[in-house]
Amino acid sequence: MARLPSAERRRQLTEAAIRAMARDGVPRTTTRSIAAEAGVSLSVVHYCFDSKQELIESVITTITGHYVTVVKEALRPRATLEETVRAGFRAYWDHVRAHPDEHMLTYELTQYALRQPGFEHLARRQYELYAEAYGELIGQLRQTMGLRLGVPAPVLARYLAAMTDGLTLNYLVLGDDTTWTSIIDTVTAHVTGLVCEP
Repeated sequence: MARLPSAERRRQLTEAAIRAMARDGVPRTTTRSIAAEAGVSLSVVHYCFDSKQELIESVITTITGHYVTVVKEALRPRATLEETVRAGFRAYWDHVRAHPDEHMLTYELTQYALRQPGFEHLARRQYELYAEAYGELIGQLRQTMGLRLGVPAPVLARYLAAMTDGLTLNYLVLGDDTTWTSIIDTVTAHVTGLVCEP
């Protein structure tokens, strides 16, 4: 087993945990199964993470980072605000369709954290991360396009988090690809209506 810097080893173990949890479910995923998934000894997992809570928080943060990175890259300014916003939603949606198990895992992590005594703060942290991520994306758009918001940025960030959360769960349950272009167009029109171009 090659020696890796601590941060790289934590990243490797977190990605292994995501794969194992997405495949087996959160309650059935053990530190032993994560070690096996990563191809390391069990002691490496315990060395890198002090507790299961710390590992789950790393999983939540990493999953959120996966799709935020994709959306940030898609939010480069286009000819119109509407085209820019649509590109961001489209990038997110493509990520959901390409990685449904990872998105389904986010809901399982929420439920697990809410039901596990002492883990409740992780569910709260998960949704705070979503709002922070949208806050960053709103800030990026404001900076690159000089936008003025019709509602306070924190309110818009929480609204976007709640809306995409609901749409994602709806897709995971119903799996209906045919209506999503229309839904994205509707959401785009609504969100751009909350923002004023300079």
